[in-house]
Amino acid sequence: MMDPVIAIDSPRNPRVQAALRLRDRDTRLDLGQTLVDGGREALRALRAGVVVETAFACRSLITGDEAVEAVRTLERDAVPIIDVSERVHDRLAFGNRRDGLVLVVRTTSAALDALEPGPNPLILVTEDVEKPGNLGAILRTADAAGCAAVIAVGGTDLFNPNVIRASVGTVFSMPVAAATADETMAWLADHAIRPIAARGDASTTYTAADLSGPIALVLGSEADGLSDAWLAPGIDGVSIPMAGSADSLNVSVAAAVLAFEARRQRDVARG
Repeated sequence: MMDPVIAIDSPRNPRVQAALRLRDRDTRLDLGQTLVDGGREALRALRAGVVVETAFACRSLITGDEAVEAVRTLERDAVPIIDVSERVHDRLAFGNRRDGLVLVVRTTSAALDALEPGPNPLILVTEDVEKPGNLGAILRTADAAGCAAVIAVGGTDLFNPNVIRASVGTVFSMPVAAATADETMAWLADHAIRPIAARGDASTTYTAADLSGPIALVLGSEADGLSDAWLAPGIDGVSIPMAGSADSLNVSVAAAVLAFEARRQRDVARG
């Protein structure tokens, strides 16, 4: 039997305040929890088997199919749902979308050693890509392109609530890891995965490069590019030709261009 629904109308309620503290990165890391805002994101998290600590629902706002399905899933799994007012929901939620559902969930493992790349893997590696919108879009691209994993190098917060939203919840279904550059290089070498660095000065264009084998596409931030660790002579580089006045692409766009070219080459190789 489900616990009775608890109505909360004050943003000062202790449960609401505890959830709001998860907007702070250090608190998220200490507790191993994060916020999932939105019906689509919540449904993906639930389908990925994420453990829900607290579920806040504003019934008057839950009209979208995915939010309705997420609530049904919570009820089927006997997860207590805390009924909140619109003002409490709006305090908990991120951005302008009002799907009526906010979850507190346990974050999944981001350990590099937990990744299992499988046969002929395509990996995306990001270095110091700290903007949540960019990282979330890269995760969404990786999912769509059939990548085996995304590895975040540097100070990236994989479970920032805005990353979760920008990834439309794919951060929970996509294998992810956080590691240093040295750790990532060692892991790639151990699994016979060739790193390929996205570099504006590379003489080989991405369409001329062989991206059909086990590779890791490595992308740096737009501001600083890749660190020297990825510019060593033994690491191949590829460039994306630019026909206009701009000298670079948004990193999430570059990731999509490279990942789908790799996907195309693999499809051709399979016949």
